[in-house]
Amino acid sequence: MASAALSQETLNVLHNKATQLRIDSVRATSEAGSGHPSSCCSAADIVATLFFSVMRYDPNNPKASNSDRFVLSKGHAAPLLYAAWAEAGLFPKSDLLKLRTLTSDLEGHPTPRLSFVDMATGSLGQGLPVGIGIALNAKSVDKLDHRTYVLMGDGESVEGSVWEAAEVARHHGLDNLCAIVDVNRLGQSDPTMLQHDMDAYRARWSGFGWHAIVVDGHDIAALVAAFDEAARTKGKPTVLLAKTFKGQGISFMADSPSWHGKPVPKGEETQKAIDELTRQLKPGNGAAQINRPAAAAAAPATRAALPPSPYKAGDAAATREAFGVALEALGGVNSSVVGLDADVKNSTYTDKFGKKFPNRFFENFIAEQNMLGAAAGLAACGKVPFVATFAAFFTRAYDFIRMAAISQSNIKLVGTHVGVSIGEDGPSQMGLEDIAMMAAQPGVVVLYPSDATCTYRLIEAAANHKGMVYIRAGRPKSPVLYGPEETFSIGGSRVLRQSADDTLTIIAAGVTLFEALKAHDQLKAAGIAVRVIDLYSIAPIDQATLIASARATRGRLLTVEDHYAHGGLGDAVLNAVSAEGVKVHKLAVRTIPHSGKPDELVDHFGIGARSIVEAAKQIIK
Repeated sequence: MASAALSQETLNVLHNKATQLRIDSVRATSEAGSGHPSSCCSAADIVATLFFSVMRYDPNNPKASNSDRFVLSKGHAAPLLYAAWAEAGLFPKSDLLKLRTLTSDLEGHPTPRLSFVDMATGSLGQGLPVGIGIALNAKSVDKLDHRTYVLMGDGESVEGSVWEAAEVARHHGLDNLCAIVDVNRLGQSDPTMLQHDMDAYRARWSGFGWHAIVVDGHDIAALVAAFDEAARTKGKPTVLLAKTFKGQGISFMADSPSWHGKPVPKGEETQKAIDELTRQLKPGNGAAQINRPAAAAAAPATRAALPPSPYKAGDAAATREAFGVALEALGGVNSSVVGLDADVKNSTYTDKFGKKFPNRFFENFIAEQNMLGAAAGLAACGKVPFVATFAAFFTRAYDFIRMAAISQSNIKLVGTHVGVSIGEDGPSQMGLEDIAMMAAQPGVVVLYPSDATCTYRLIEAAANHKGMVYIRAGRPKSPVLYGPEETFSIGGSRVLRQSADDTLTIIAAGVTLFEALKAHDQLKAAGIAVRVIDLYSIAPIDQATLIASARATRGRLLTVEDHYAHGGLGDAVLNAVSAEGVKVHKLAVRTIPHSGKPDELVDHFGIGARSIVEAAKQIIK
């Protein structure tokens, strides 16, 4: 056993490191007047053992490519994480006393503003999926030998995303992944369901195909031995089920349900806690061991250009299919591009990429939450993940999308099967709220190409854009409007029809652009001149073109979209022009739709050419 090789002096050093992490966590939270010192205390021995005996890392470069990675899933224990990196020498310990202040990046829960944080945590159940992405990158893409450690709370083990991740990690045989569950028995408002039933925890994780080790989470020698056993376990991931006590080391706090999320009051009580912890320090002046990683090659460049578009004007192709073609082409010119899908790859066309680049494609089955978390983990390793599923199913993973946006993660989401135009599958499969969802998140680019050429080029633009991008792709085939030489930029638009006599501007994207073009021809035949804009970039939006067109068409704008009225293309246009006093009329899906043929649904729900013509005449009248 590895623990037998540790001298008593080394064990004393690790014990003292854990005690110091407790002291620093108490000091920081007391100074801040908020935080979770009791949750820090339960996991202090685990973190000290990892940071000062087990993990290989560069304390001055936490994201060195071959360093072991640590993900704190129980983000409320952030002071413990900060204390560990300060103890390792990354920044001065005095910074810990700025915890939770506006002038410090040591926030209440960790975010990637910090060099040692891969993904924002705090919304529980997300750390393990992120760890899977990091482990997949090491095992399948970069072929690195580093390990990934994810520290979870027992309360968050109830989250469904944890068990999605457990399934996927087993399927991929991630023996370079080690989860640690801090089983401290107490949740926020009640004891956890299993409390300290360690046999039940073991049975559950073993049943999911993990190597499960029950360990005393306050016995450092036992922890070292367990981590060594995890490293020697091949073919499956390992979970350490660490029995701990909240508030360990502080007698008035230990195993007490009343201390969750409460700092020790500043002053006499803080000093009492620190004095008690200080008395637990053991004699000796031995230095802690930090294991350095082996050097690894630098990551490749992540920017590349696609070959010319294979589409020409007059062809017919679905934008979802054009995405698949573009992703396959990207894979050939950019080795950092990876693909993830959730058992719909033959509908999203990611199977093209998967067949050609199997070591860079990860099937998540029907586990959309894990897919998003794993993508964020891959992005944290410098990869450019393209994540695809039906747009409607991104709603299931929206909390992960939200946390990825907070993290400014470089992930690219492609939602297919949008709107009533998917046809017979009915409303459960129709993405009708996805633009609103994605545009609501800060910094997220939202693109809605209408034809195959535009899609192909926007996939290239998305890959080269640093930050989160959402691309909306349709199910039905549509005519190719643009030739292979055309280029498209994030934040742009195209005016497809215009004249000096235009009395109205019609703004559309996706399938409704073709309805707008039909309406243009019908109105022209009736002697009514209208302008048509392809608004393929919704966020950021081409405000200048919209305002110029509004001024040229008597302040009249009509938007039409295969999306619910709230938060979609129409609202984006309204937000862009409202300060100019422009009136925006909106055609959108306003009731829960029904199964039917795509064309009849587009017409029935008021977003087809007939409705556009009627609305245009009414507005002009």
